[in-house]
Amino acid sequence: MKNIRIVILAKVPNAGFSKSRLIPLLGAEGAHALALRLLKHTVTEAVRARVGTVELCLTPDNAMLGSLKIPPTVRCSSQGSGDLGDRMARIGARVVSTGEAVILIGTDCPALDAGRLRQVAESLTLADTVLVPAVDGGYVALGLNRFDPLLFSDMAWSTDSVAFTTLCRVGQLGWTVHLLPMLHDIDRPDDLKWLPAQWTEFRPGIPA
Repeated sequence: MKNIRIVILAKVPNAGFSKSRLIPLLGAEGAHALALRLLKHTVTEAVRARVGTVELCLTPDNAMLGSLKIPPTVRCSSQGSGDLGDRMARIGARVVSTGEAVILIGTDCPALDAGRLRQVAESLTLADTVLVPAVDGGYVALGLNRFDPLLFSDMAWSTDSVAFTTLCRVGQLGWTVHLLPMLHDIDRPDDLKWLPAQWTEFRPGIPA
C-alpha cells in the first residue's frame, strides 16, 4: 500500500475578505471567525484520520501560521502562483512523483471528517482516483494514485460542472474511479444549516 499525503489547500483568512458571501449575515468578523474555525477543524480532522502525512498548503503565504497553533506534525507550505488549477496540479505532481498517493481537500466542508477521510484513503487501495462530490457541483476531496495535468487544466472552477468534468477526464485517461457520497460545502447563507450543530454562533436563527 502506498503512503498517503493529505494536502489541505487553504486561503489565509483575512477579516473583511474571508467568506465574503456570508458577511451580510454574519458580519465581517463573524465570517472571518467561521473561516478560521473551518480551517482549524479541517486540520484537526486530517490529523485524526491517521492515514499519512498532513500538509497545510496556504495562499498567498504562511504569515499567520503562528496564530493558528498548527500541530507540529503538520507540514506547512505555500501554494505558489497561478490559478487554482495551476496550484492543484503543481501539488499533485509533486506528491505523486515521490511515490505517495495524494488526497487534495479544501476547508469548506466540515462533514469531511476523520472517518470520511479514512474512507477516501481506503478507496485509494481499489482505484486510481477517488472523488467526493459537493452538492454544488464541485468536489470536496480528490484522491489520486496517479497524476495527469488534464484533471486541472482549463477547468471552469467554482461552477457546477467541476465534478462532472473531472469524472469525464478521468474516463478519458482510462483510470479507475471510486465515488463516495456527496457532501455540502459552506459557502452561502443557505449552507449554514449544514454546519455542526454545536457551532451555534454561526447558525443564526437555525435550531441546534
